[in-house]
Amino acid sequence: MGIHHYFKSLSDMEKLYRCPGKFKYNEHTVAAHSFKVTKIAQFLGTVEEHHGKTVNWKNLYEKALNHDYPEIFTGDIKTPVKYASSELNRLFSEVEEEMAHKFVLAEFPDEYQSIYLSRFKEGKDRTLEGNILSVADKIDLLYESFGEIQKGNPEPIFLEIYQEALSTILRFREMTSVAFFLEKVLPDMLAEKFIPHSELSKITENLIAASK
Repeated sequence: MGIHHYFKSLSDMEKLYRCPGKFKYNEHTVAAHSFKVTKIAQFLGTVEEHHGKTVNWKNLYEKALNHDYPEIFTGDIKTPVKYASSELNRLFSEVEEEMAHKFVLAEFPDEYQSIYLSRFKEGKDRTLEGNILSVADKIDLLYESFGEIQKGNPEPIFLEIYQEALSTILRFREMTSVAFFLEKVLPDMLAEKFIPHSELSKITENLIAASK
């Protein structure tokens, strides 16, 4: 028992694969996803700060680094399943949070429990940092699904994931960093060569137009 089990569990995150049970050209682990989301969140926060927003960097980094740690107890749930309804998503979140709560109480010294109970809570709140996390999480998901679509993966779930991720990003389009992503980054992504180019471009255009 103790912090040893926490440190050991970090290696277990390297064995948790995202979107399990589907053919993929590239495997992505929860550990790698957490790293990428943190890097993306850092850039988004930089854009927001450059345009006059005050970013709580400690809060942002803690949210990004820890946002998927509770999946160590439940595994990764496919995005279309997890977000099939708000009620289902809420239940998944409650289960993850309760299991993380029990883990902290069992393994962490008393003086650090309140800190880690806070760190392992759902980070996608209504703060600027919570919004940045929500967007960064979906940008990485967008890239994961795009990579499979680009390589011609026939699994339809990746198109569903792409649409869900972009739809979520568009809900935050009033943020300066999201506007930057939509205007400067997304067009470069779609300009890359890949098989179903016209179909994905049309889906993207329709989603953006519908969100205005």
